Amino acid sequence: MAALRFCANLNFMFLEAGSFLERYRAAKTAGFSAVEGPFPPAEVNLDALVAVQQETGLKQILMNIALGDTPGCQFGCAALPGLEKEFLINFERTVEYAKAVGCGKIHIMAGKIEGPPTQDHDKTYLANLRAAIPILERNNIIGVIEPINAYALPGYYLSCYDKAIDIITAVGSSSLKLMFDIYHAQHIRGDITNTFNKLAPHIGHIQLAQVPGRNEPSSEGELNFRYILHAVASGGQYRDGWIGCEYRPATTTAEGLSWLRTYGYWQ
Repeated sequence: MAALRFCANLNFMFLEAGSFLERYRAAKTAGFSAVEGPFPPAEVNLDALVAVQQETGLKQILMNIALGDTPGCQFGCAALPGLEKEFLINFERTVEYAKAVGCGKIHIMAGKIEGPPTQDHDKTYLANLRAAIPILERNNIIGVIEPINAYALPGYYLSCYDKAIDIITAVGSSSLKLMFDIYHAQHIRGDITNTFNKLAPHIGHIQLAQVPGRNEPSSEGELNFRYILHAVASGGQYRDGWIGCEYRPATTTAEGLSWLRTYGYWQ
């Protein structure tokens, strides 16, 4: 059985701590040994990020790609024709930050589009991912792509697991994998344990939140996370073990962490 480990998502958790860097300190105080989350905001430079990581001793498991300041790219631009230069600049900047903090995974966000995807979107996305591969391989970093459900983010380019697997297969590199967010997977496909087992060979990272409220796994909702997490661990297919807690705490973050102890993952 694989050992599951949980990292705090600093885009959703510990927002009550105030500044972005204070969220690192709050995660450490609460008992986490690792974090994941967005690319640091503009007011946080690389030296400050490295300093708070060294201070807290937290591992940075995953970092979202930098979004830059180009209009319309607040959810990435990997699939947006005409923004290939911006994509590469944002990607290379993210790699620089990831290397500095020892982060081994980058979430490459596709972007939001108007209307259904076109062949131009498909070609742009594939070309940008292929361009990213040598950089990922050279720096020993895994890129992950994530289908995001249309209820949470209407218009996001990638909202289908079959399409994601087709893209990963077309790129053909072990440096590109799937982000399996259980919250999005329930909305998109359902049948979580069978879906996980089918997609497991491609999965490079897992995230979770209850459906539909996107709160703690133990909160009221559609999913039995005690069962789901046992199924993920007992299958032994997700050897990385890290799971991102990308949920909105129903009250304060610290108060909502009791599920980790109730489910037997923390003492």
